[in-house]
Amino acid sequence: MKACAQAVFEHTMKLHLTTAENNYLITGYGTGFVEINKQRFNANLIVMPNKLVLDWPATNFASLIEAHFMQIVELNPELVLLGTGEKHQFLHPKITQKLTQNGIVLECMTTNAACRTYNILMSEGRHVAAALLL
Repeated sequence: MKACAQAVFEHTMKLHLTTAENNYLITGYGTGFVEINKQRFNANLIVMPNKLVLDWPATNFASLIEAHFMQIVELNPELVLLGTGEKHQFLHPKITQKLTQNGIVLECMTTNAACRTYNILMSEGRHVAAALLL
């Protein structure tokens, strides 16, 4: 009987866009990190075309509370892409009611999908925020 060894590979996706035009662009992502304008970050963050929030206190999906989204309300995006990690999850509407009350749309998706979607919307000139749980 032969033993099989499994190799573990870091899944990394590199994204390319011709120009970020002085905006924050997600240039890569993988397990536990996101790369913005070719700079690697290993902590949860919020990225917008003109702003990078590195002190977003959210630690993981299960710990998200209304206060985490109040910080996003203050940024006043038209749309928020919540990257929920490797698994697609949905929040209880009570947690994000301040977004709704302020006319801000929330879309929950995996973090990888949020990275890809953010770049598309940002390149279209949309005032989008990606709140990414790594």
